[in-house]
Amino acid sequence: MLRQVGTARRGQISLAETQPEWSYLSAQPAKSKLLSLWRAIMKKPQAAVRSRLRKQASRQEGREKRVLSSSQVKPSTAAGLAKRQEEAAWQASVSSYHLFRDTAEVMAFRENLLNWYDREKRDLPWRRLAEGEVDLDRRAYAVWVSEVMLQQTQVATVIDYYTRWMQKWPTLQDLASASLEEVNQLWAGLGYYSRGRRLQQGARKVVEELGGHVPHTAESLQRLLPGVGRYTAGAIASIAFGQATGVVDGNVIRVLCRVRAIGADSSSTLVSQHLWGLSQQLVDPARPGDFNQAAMELGALVCTPQHPRCSQCPVRSLCRAHQKVERGKLLASQSLPGSPDVEECASSTEQCQLCAHPTEPWDQTLGVTNFPRKASRRPPREERSAICVLEQPRAPGGPQILLVQRPSSGLLAGLWEFPSVTAEASGRCQHEALLQELQSWAGPLPASHLQHLGQVVHTFSHIKLTYQVYGLALEGQTPVTIVPPGARWLTREEFHTAAVSTAMKKVFRVYEGQQPGICKGSKRSQVSTPSSRKKPSPGQQLLDNFFRPLIPTDSSNLNSMAQ
Repeated sequence: MLRQVGTARRGQISLAETQPEWSYLSAQPAKSKLLSLWRAIMKKPQAAVRSRLRKQASRQEGREKRVLSSSQVKPSTAAGLAKRQEEAAWQASVSSYHLFRDTAEVMAFRENLLNWYDREKRDLPWRRLAEGEVDLDRRAYAVWVSEVMLQQTQVATVIDYYTRWMQKWPTLQDLASASLEEVNQLWAGLGYYSRGRRLQQGARKVVEELGGHVPHTAESLQRLLPGVGRYTAGAIASIAFGQATGVVDGNVIRVLCRVRAIGADSSSTLVSQHLWGLSQQLVDPARPGDFNQAAMELGALVCTPQHPRCSQCPVRSLCRAHQKVERGKLLASQSLPGSPDVEECASSTEQCQLCAHPTEPWDQTLGVTNFPRKASRRPPREERSAICVLEQPRAPGGPQILLVQRPSSGLLAGLWEFPSVTAEASGRCQHEALLQELQSWAGPLPASHLQHLGQVVHTFSHIKLTYQVYGLALEGQTPVTIVPPGARWLTREEFHTAAVSTAMKKVFRVYEGQQPGICKGSKRSQVSTPSSRKKPSPGQQLLDNFFRPLIPTDSSNLNSMAQ
């Protein structure tokens, strides 16, 4: 057991940092350490002691079997001291009501959550790959791709993209040798396109600078790999390499805020630090990857934003929000005399920085969805663009449309789109500016053939972009075969497989005269065209005719009605 504690110290997180009793084992001779441990555990009921020792023995076996990287480096004493001081500072600034105050509570949370996860976890392709892969670098790559794709994107959407990606580039070396055009093409439609570009940049760095080996710790992953932030680094390190490090994403934020009744703005620095501290305290040292996935799975399947299924929650007995709901029900029913014995934050809400502000009192009708609370988001800024689908219907090999490439940085970097100009106002100026842009790519064009077709409203994370859609077909002209760098002619079939954004596909559907609906997901599109008014159903037409006033169509009828 003493040797195993040493192993845990060589990992980034020691038992002494999460379980106070183990701190004795790191500073005393062997006999004294065992005696101190014995005195500590004898204070607890014998049944609890036996249960705890069984759990610790099981975790020790898991640690001995886990493959750890030889590249992990023990943090310096100064760094460790600074970290402990920082943790002590934020703990002192909040009420203990929002903390896990003893080891038994932490152990119960871990056990209940992992038991539920073992029964209920979804069968997902990245989990199968990670669980069945013995090569650590390939396992890390499988996790890395999934975590990047899942940022701001739903699991159902990611599955097909992930499967195609891993079939095309099953290893880091395969991805590193791919072109950015290929990456953008496969990523098209998934959104947040910089993610795919940075993923490939990271793969190239691993292959060209790191000897083909993925860094094994959260600290080195975040420091060395482009586009890998704190969450992604923690997910890769815990799932692929077994590092006992916590993670915090949107699902985990929701779970922890409800479990500990954190009502302050979850995006604030203080609350964020507190949530990361809680995740580090809770993560199971024997199964860190499973624990982190279980916490995220709980938020995705049970502790959902709008309609949580509290009756199915494995940790509801430890959930402060659930306790608060039950207390309200008891008070409302008056089934018990007096106030139920349910703990509340002892501090004044003006003093406790994790409680909701007094201006935002608890709403019993919302239940546990009172948590988490976020500051109101700024509405996306609005921009307008005039865009044109320029087509050569009689081009050799079939009809072709013109695409131009966006700059290598900024919004939709490197993707292909129809020629466009910023549109501050509608009318003739917009028409002329767009025609001039088209002529810069394709040469002289007939201005009279440029027609306005409708508009597409596409909302990105921070921009609401309205496209005024135009069309121009070069019917009687000699096909254009030479274009400047950054432009190309594609057939319609090639367009649908090219690296174009969802917005461009919506624009093209307007050009084709189709009527798309609203795009689901993080990017929302609305399309309107001059002919987009929906036809009423036959039944509606009958009702309209019945209630429509009779209007005579000739003068004789009109005169007879007047008499």
